[in-house]
Amino acid sequence: MEEPKKKYRSKWRSHYRMVVLNDDTFEERFSLKLNRLNVFVVTMVSAVILITLTTIFIAFTPVREFIPGYSSSELRNETTALMQETDSLKIRLALNEQQYDRIKMVLKGDITTEEYARIDSIAQVETQISLQDFAPSKEDSLLREEVAREDKYNVLEGAKARTNFVFFKPLRGSISNGFSVRDKHYAVDVTTATNTPIKAAAAGTVVFSGWSAETGYTILLEHTYGLITVYKHCGTLLKQQNDQVLAGEVIASVGNTGELTNGPHLHFELWSNGYPLDPTNFINFE
Repeated sequence: MEEPKKKYRSKWRSHYRMVVLNDDTFEERFSLKLNRLNVFVVTMVSAVILITLTTIFIAFTPVREFIPGYSSSELRNETTALMQETDSLKIRLALNEQQYDRIKMVLKGDITTEEYARIDSIAQVETQISLQDFAPSKEDSLLREEVAREDKYNVLEGAKARTNFVFFKPLRGSISNGFSVRDKHYAVDVTTATNTPIKAAAAGTVVFSGWSAETGYTILLEHTYGLITVYKHCGTLLKQQNDQVLAGEVIASVGNTGELTNGPHLHFELWSNGYPLDPTNFINFE
């Protein structure tokens, strides 16, 4: 066993001489002493250095973009921009879906059980308070009247600043059916003569203008601050979807269209961020 090992070691350590001679004169020009171990070590070191330099060259130069499957920096930037745009579109789509659901709820007059319970509880509290006899003092009564006059037509209030949003009277008439949470009548019915012009309560955008079997010709306007006004049972519609209207601009006329009507009148609704408000708190129809 020892003899083959010695032969193997001596084979790797045996020295060889490489000589470069002049072909004409056989004069020695260059000579190099080598053994197999030195050749192997030099070859491995050279391979490692070559691989390292190639990796550095590919990683830190534009040459890497020519490698199949490796994306260029321009392509990566485009991909990032597309991803950001996709996220933005998803957010916009979600907001549009929420807006569509809110508009659909307004058109149908449907409110979820939780929302109805919230509104109904507020109405019950207001009813209980109104039934109580507080016998306020004279100063308190004057203060309440002053605050009521200031806030009657103010639908939006901020913690730091108050923003007055004044509504334009859609038409003049008498209220035949008022706002009632208990009866799920989230509007006021204003009776007046047929073909009386109906005006926009505020500047906004027409988000729906069309026919409904129950409400007849209906037009719906979206305003700033999450406010929506609805005009149902119209005789004619003068505006189309996506039209921009100004406050006081004529948008329709009074009629008696739809199944849920028994005479010419305007069914007017006011919504704030998906919740119905009593229009008489902000508009005087007389």
